[in-house]
Amino acid sequence: MKDIEKLAKRVIDIFGAVCGLFLCLPLFIIIALLVRIDSSGPVLFRQERPGLHGIPFVIYKFRTMKEIYDDDGLLLSDEQRLARLGRFLRTTSIDELPELINVLKGDMSLVGPRPLLMEYLDRYTQEQARRHEVKPGITGYAQINGRNTLTWEDKFKLDVWYVDNYSLWLDIKILWMTFIKVLRREGISADGHATMPKFMGSGKNECM
Repeated sequence: MKDIEKLAKRVIDIFGAVCGLFLCLPLFIIIALLVRIDSSGPVLFRQERPGLHGIPFVIYKFRTMKEIYDDDGLLLSDEQRLARLGRFLRTTSIDELPELINVLKGDMSLVGPRPLLMEYLDRYTQEQARRHEVKPGITGYAQINGRNTLTWEDKFKLDVWYVDNYSLWLDIKILWMTFIKVLRREGISADGHATMPKFMGSGKNECM
């Protein structure tokens, strides 16, 4: 990505994040109250994720899961802990809105490969790791082409394709297609999972 493209992308990110946070402020307040009423715990979910070049940052989302443990003190599965409100927030992608704060801070972009778990960094092939050559995004090329119904390998191919074919027009197309996908609530989860099975390396996926 050329310097002028990086600058233009950053300007669009800041403008989009500021407008989004301003317009969504009433919704933020309502969702925060509903999350607190629905279950005890923090309103925001915070987790370290790999950013540009794999450098860690803390991502912000609305909390969608309850802290429920089994008799041995272990957390129950994502599907069992996903609250009714949390399911609604995920299917509408409202849980992702606090990531606008990450965009404003410069940790993320509006468009880019989704930030996954830190533990995945050592499981990528050299080609798959190229997804970290750009900032992670709230939405991305994989999200408009299947999202969580794709295999991990297909997702990573689409992420690397985005890295190699980036343009401002592509970002605009992805943002528009994301809006359509959210309205249709498409690709929210893989069959039998709250979101996706954990990535264990190519051909070695298991449940999260």
